[in-house]
Order: sequence, then structure tokens, then C-alpha cells
Amino acid sequence: MTESLDTSWFTEVFDSHGSAFSLKVREKLWDVTSAYQHLEVYATETYGNLMVLDGCVMLSDRDNFLYHEMIAHPALFAHSAPKRVVIIGGGDCGTLREVLKHPGVEHVTLIDIDEEVTRAAERFFPALTESNDDPRAELLFADGVKWVDEADDESVDVVIIDSTDPVGPAEGLFKVDFLKRCHRLLREGGVMVQQSESPLYHSGSIIRELRRDMHAAGFESVATLPFPQPVYPSGWWSVTLAGKGADVNAFREADAATSDMALDYYTAEAHRGALALPPFMRRAFAE
Repeated sequence: MTESLDTSWFTEVFDSHGSAFSLKVREKLWDVTSAYQHLEVYATETYGNLMVLDGCVMLSDRDNFLYHEMIAHPALFAHSAPKRVVIIGGGDCGTLREVLKHPGVEHVTLIDIDEEVTRAAERFFPALTESNDDPRAELLFADGVKWVDEADDESVDVVIIDSTDPVGPAEGLFKVDFLKRCHRLLREGGVMVQQSESPLYHSGSIIRELRRDMHAAGFESVATLPFPQPVYPSGWWSVTLAGKGADVNAFREADAATSDMALDYYTAEAHRGALALPPFMRRAFAE
């Protein structure tokens, strides 16, 4: 049985690839326009609460663990002993929560330009913000690019770029000049990771260009890891890692396999499998 969409559905249309994603909603819980973007929160029938920025789905209660675990844990396990971590973006604080599950991490600075995202997360996604009071956490509401410019050379072990799509406030985070600044910020053996859009839709464009720009910025190794993400365009997403004196195509498998962290998707096996890219992605990157 099919059902036509009406005002009881939230729909994100992805015109460039002729597709759309919809969730049936019960009510709109929040609607605010900040200095940077339009933020909405909906209560859905089957995905819990849903956060939307400028009409684009950011996260849902039901499946955000996929993204947050895969942007955090592969990068931290690719580093030999991460102690200081910086998150650019990530105002919903889910990535912060995952990073703080690593007992060896001593300090995490999260820099998001829009405080409204964090306040909405505290109110409507409290599970994501449960680690915000961890003494190792520092939350700043500021321009992440400017913060990186002013940070000391070789002062961080892992940089996580937890950004929205490469338009608007996040556009500068996908430029080679910014990647060079992140390279400067990292200590030898450092790792950076960036969300890198859909493997199905963007392997031959955004992801390929990001990988090339990472190499141009001075990173010796690059790895793209795909994973499922139902609420994002195509239902399939990716993160791309880059290493400064570190091989991000390898990771601390024994540590990942024996970790007692409470996780729902990431495992050593999932990490290893994500490194084995399908042929269409390898061809796209070689073009």
C-alpha cells in the first residue's frame, strides 16, 4: 500500500540527484532562526526527534549513533595514543560524547559557530549532551576556522571536522587552505577526519576532491570509510581520514577489539570492513 505525502511528513528533496527522503511527523517541537541558519526540531512517528538545519536533515534519535561513532572512533583508533582532540562543528555534541569514551583522551575542545544547535540538543537530544560536563570537555561557540588559525603549531593529536554540507557556514571547512591549517595544528603522528558526504552521489566529486586536497595539504595517507546512514541523501555516508606521519589505512585493531566502550555500530571488524572500498569508489578516486 502506498501513501501520498502531505503536511504530516517532513521531506528533504535532493534535486541534483532526483531523490528525496521523508519521515512522518507528529509535530514540530522547535523553530528558530539563528544568526547563521534555520533550525527546526520535529517529533517523528518512527525515528524519534529529528533535527533539521536550513531544510537539511542533521540527525535523528534513531540512527545518529552510526554517524557519531564512525566520525570519532576510526580516527581515534588510527592514532597511536590520542590525548588532545579538537572538534570543529559538532554542536549537537554527539561526537564529543563518543570521543570522551576513550579513557586516554585528556582534553577535547569543541568549537561550533552556532550555540543554538547545542541548546536545542540539550533540550531535545539529551543523550547526546550527557558528557558535556565531563572535566575534559571544553565547549566554545566561535568561528572554527579562526580558532584553528590562532592555535599553536603541533598542539593537537586528532582534528575532527564534524560539519554540515559544504555550503554556507561550513563551506570553508572543505578548502585546501583550511586543510593545510589543520596539518599545521597536528603533532607528528596526528590524524584528521572529515565527514565527506555520500559515496553513491559524491565519490567522483566532493570525496575525490577532498582526498586530493588532503594530499596537497601535506597529509601522507588518506582513507575513506563508508557506512550506512538512513536519514542522509542516498542512505549511505562516509568519513575521510588523513594522517600526518600516520598510516590511516591501519589502526589499533587489538585495542579496538578489546575495548569495553558501550557502542552500537563501531567494532574492529566494522572498521576493517569499511577500509575495503568497493570498486566503483576506487575507480572514482583514480580518475
